[in-house]
Amino acid sequence: MIKIHTIGQLQSALDNELAWRVKEIADLKYAIKQSKALAEGTLIRAGVALLYAHWEGFIKSAATAYLNFVSCQGLNYRDLQSCFAVRGLKKHLYELSDGRNARLAVVALEFLRAGMHDRAELQISNAIDKGNLKAEVFENIAWSIGISATPYESKFKLVDESLLKRRNKIAHGEFVDIDGEGWRDLAGEVLLLLRQFKTDIENAASLSAYRATPGLARNEPKSANACTNLDSARLPGERRP
Repeated sequence: MIKIHTIGQLQSALDNELAWRVKEIADLKYAIKQSKALAEGTLIRAGVALLYAHWEGFIKSAATAYLNFVSCQGLNYRDLQSCFAVRGLKKHLYELSDGRNARLAVVALEFLRAGMHDRAELQISNAIDKGNLKAEVFENIAWSIGISATPYESKFKLVDESLLKRRNKIAHGEFVDIDGEGWRDLAGEVLLLLRQFKTDIENAASLSAYRATPGLARNEPKSANACTNLDSARLPGERRP
């Protein structure tokens, strides 16, 4: 994995990760628009699966890139927000909670008392949830890198119902009722979410939101979100009555 040391490198990584996905979605939009009626349904079904793939792929790749960037800043545990510091402390926290081995518990406590001044060693490999990216998993990923998921909550039903549920039906060979207009609406919503997550990560990096800040409330990550106007009148892909 290439190390990401600077904000410029992070932005380039995110730009590259999003650009090819946007192009694929745009190409499919054009293909569906130009297709004949018989082929349109097939392309739309393939398109739903593709939209989900890009939703999951980008969110997880972007979160991993940001974690890579934070890891490369060379900060001590005490200088990081708790959501990052805990990634290097999980082993010690587990040993401390496991009362069956007193020696390991004592060693773990001594590390937690003195080791917070050590340089943080964050686990990046397998750090991001590998499950299907339903709303609950997205929320966990966002909070784990200090991004508030609250502005995205209005789109959780869209993620679970319009995107993931349909994708699962297609994967299991079931019929999905969605027309070309519905798919284009869904594609637009997914792209909006991807671009917003990218912006939130870039803002967090620029504001050094990954750093522990004296007086910062610990129950709410320092918000760098600029996520607005994510509501829509209906779920994309639903036919109008």
